[in-house]
Amino acid sequence: MKKIFVFTFFVSLFAIAAAAQDAEARLKEKGIILTTPSAPVANYVNAVRVGNLLFLAGKGPNKPDGSYVTGKVGKDLTIEQGYEAARLTAISHLAVLKTELGSLNKVKRIVKVLGMVNCTDDFKDQPKVINGYSDLMVEIFGEKGKHARSAVGMYALPLGIAVEVEVIVEVE
Repeated sequence: MKKIFVFTFFVSLFAIAAAAQDAEARLKEKGIILTTPSAPVANYVNAVRVGNLLFLAGKGPNKPDGSYVTGKVGKDLTIEQGYEAARLTAISHLAVLKTELGSLNKVKRIVKVLGMVNCTDDFKDQPKVINGYSDLMVEIFGEKGKHARSAVGMYALPLGIAVEVEVIVEVE
């Protein structure tokens, strides 16, 4: 009886650990639906794999209708609206990852994020805006979503988008 209990206990722990690391399940729990990644707007590709690293091109905040969140944070958009734009950008990158890998569960680690905020020259809270991206990566990937990061202000971004983010991901 004791052996059965110990076996059941460890099987339960393994199941809990597996569920805790299941990025696909977390995505569904949050009700996030990934669409086909947008095509690059110039002469580049969405992702390049070198060994076990996947370098994702800069993406912006795509709304569900296909349009972008545009404007300058600190003038046209609040920090909270910038945060949501960064979160939409993270969803765009998740769609690229899913397309490239077939499953988000093949992500070993979000390694490095470069977040660029289209903002006024006196705006100083770029990290608070890019937290929208970082927070979602941690929500989906748990500890594997924690990453090194830069958050910088830009005078302008392509198409007038509010946020652009590049990311490097370690994959299986």
